Amino acid sequence: MSPTIFREAGYRFYFFSREEARMHVHVHHETGEAKIWLEPDVMVAENYGLSERRLATALRLTRERQDEIRAAWTAHFRR
Repeated sequence: MSPTIFREAGYRFYFFSREEARMHVHVHHETGEAKIWLEPDVMVAENYGLSERRLATALRLTRERQDEIRAAWTAHFRR
């Protein structure tokens, strides 16, 4: 299961239900995907094909909406 948190500007932000405990989000764009840590800071964990510009956009959106992402993480993983 990989619930979608939100979609914006061609990006899909989502979780994998059975993955590590460190808070993070996956970001998919038609050109690639990335895994972004939320703790201790917002930073790239892995990048699979996103250009620097697209990765920067994914990071910006993650920072802008990190409260929403964190709330979704807590609701999903700590039920």
